[in-house]
Amino acid sequence: PAVQIIARRNADAVVAPPNSNSSEQILFGDLHVHSTYSTDAFLWALPLNHGKGVHPVADACDYARYCSAIDFWSITDHAEATTPLRWQRAKDAIRQCQAKSVDQSNPDLVSMLGFEWTQVGGIPSEHYGHKNVIFLGLDDDEVAARPIAARGVATDALRSNTPSLPAIIPLSDFKNRDVYYDINTFFRNISATPDCDPDLPSSQLPPDCFESAKYPEDLIARLHDQGLDPLIIPHGSSWGYYTPPGTTWDKQLAARHQPELFRLIEIYSGHGNSEEYRDYQNVEYVSDVSARCVPAQDGFTPPCVRAGEIIRERCLQEGETENTCEEKAAEARDAAANMGVSYHLAIASEDPAEWLDSGQCTDCFLPSFHHRPRTSVQYGLAISNFDELAEEEDPVRFNWGFIASSDNHRGRAGTGYKEVARRLNTEAAGVVDPKYRPIFIADEPQPTSTVYRRTREELTALAGFQLTEVERQSSFWQTGGLAAVHTKGRSREQIWDALQRRETYATSGPRMLLWFDHLDDQNNEAPMGATVETAVAGTFRVHAVGSFKQEPGCPEYAVNALGEERIADLCANECYNPGEERNLIERIEIIRIRPQVHSGEKVGDLIDDTFLVHECAQDQNGCTFEFTDPDFSRDGRDALYYARAIQEPRPTINGEPIKCERDEDGNCIKA
Repeated sequence: PAVQIIARRNADAVVAPPNSNSSEQILFGDLHVHSTYSTDAFLWALPLNHGKGVHPVADACDYARYCSAIDFWSITDHAEATTPLRWQRAKDAIRQCQAKSVDQSNPDLVSMLGFEWTQVGGIPSEHYGHKNVIFLGLDDDEVAARPIAARGVATDALRSNTPSLPAIIPLSDFKNRDVYYDINTFFRNISATPDCDPDLPSSQLPPDCFESAKYPEDLIARLHDQGLDPLIIPHGSSWGYYTPPGTTWDKQLAARHQPELFRLIEIYSGHGNSEEYRDYQNVEYVSDVSARCVPAQDGFTPPCVRAGEIIRERCLQEGETENTCEEKAAEARDAAANMGVSYHLAIASEDPAEWLDSGQCTDCFLPSFHHRPRTSVQYGLAISNFDELAEEEDPVRFNWGFIASSDNHRGRAGTGYKEVARRLNTEAAGVVDPKYRPIFIADEPQPTSTVYRRTREELTALAGFQLTEVERQSSFWQTGGLAAVHTKGRSREQIWDALQRRETYATSGPRMLLWFDHLDDQNNEAPMGATVETAVAGTFRVHAVGSFKQEPGCPEYAVNALGEERIADLCANECYNPGEERNLIERIEIIRIRPQVHSGEKVGDLIDDTFLVHECAQDQNGCTFEFTDPDFSRDGRDALYYARAIQEPRPTINGEPIKCERDEDGNCIKA
């Protein structure tokens, strides 16, 4: 209702900095949401995986409007699982969702259409990661004729190698049999869609084929060939459960990949935080296809090291000698190092808890599973590409605005407003009964000290979700984050313009308010996302306000709109329901990054995290401070600054994912 939207805007205006532009407002959205048109989403929706059945695009629309009560959102199902009928139905659903807004110039909810280009490379040189493609308009000539998929490992996992469920499954769970019949139909419909001719331009293809692009440059070319200029947003850059160890951002700075078109990056989602750089590594690459295990580093244990420890422990329990067990441990370390993200398959029937905290960033904020520091956001902002530069040309760099999203796979846009409903508002999954496990992970031998080496070809032939640690990952999934934009209005075009000019920020779920401006010596103001050319540092001004504390249940208007049964099923009886008291901002941290000015500079020396810390007084109206950087003028080199606001803590689903029991030296000895 309009009265709710006006009340929200007025409440934010009261705590805005006194010198802010009063015509602007801050809106919150989620640009990364999946329905069960995505293969992995459908698998997690199965009752045998603790699922509740299918979650159509309409669920995400109702959830965004009434449960999370956000201002804008986009559906982004995996292009790899697309069919022409699914794309048409997604378009129809988004148009219907938008049509519910009475005033289209000032809508209660802006609904956007997109898809996910889900690229995974088996080796570092072939990996470019996931990108969400978001379109401004909703008409057929304003969106892609077909979602464009990535070729390779992800297509194999989401399209080709996922097995149909055997007939025994619907019989063993008879009351839910229709869901199991439906997913087999889902797989048949995927395989019935023919591949597009890869030699034809995108604009010349028929509408009913499966289109793909191998590299980011190919994706961009195909979109541009259709006359489209969408937002292309990298996400999950440091997620180690599909990013091969040894991957870095560097190759994506090549001019041919047009890094300037990637204006935004998803720094956080329900899959974890991709922000922070750490100077550790999992393996050392001898060549692009051969790696060796590296020792444990301060606070970090590579998984290959832990693989050796597990095999050694088993070997000793079997009564073998110390020398024999060390030989087997060395073999395990080498095998695990060379199996990339599937290192765990070197050991038969391992228990997820056996891996302890290996592979994890133990001092990052809500980190992604197997966080890869060299594909973190901080690393990407610190590097430069000096190749093929003409004289006096600036090096090529990433220039990202930050957003966060949910990446929810259960048709729930904008999770994170409350820490409830772990099985719905996070990606936590896993079979309800061990008898179902072989569907996703083939029968394994009994746990012994035998080491299993699988070639890259053998790994590629496996069912996609056998390659990842589904159960261990589930303890890392959080509720989602939000994208915030500073905008003069609620229209689709105004939100889009804010995203384009990078006047955005990311939150890990709470609707915190943040302003970060730069003032030069003439008092000219530049907002967050801006680039300023100057030899004088000027003054930075930060203002942060905590999110509203939540009341239990759902507002009356939401219950009246959806009904009690739908509220219970979709929202788990908990909606965005702000009270009058705000959370307190505890501190504001400033991070400074000085990008490389020559290729030999060590990245870790260029990231000042933190550069400044401002401790905040307890104030419901927020926290404000100003700073300058005297080093800027003296050093004479480019610098980038961003603000990180931290409000008082709250109990968080999977806030401590491993729950380690540690010894006196701080080592994890039980998980």
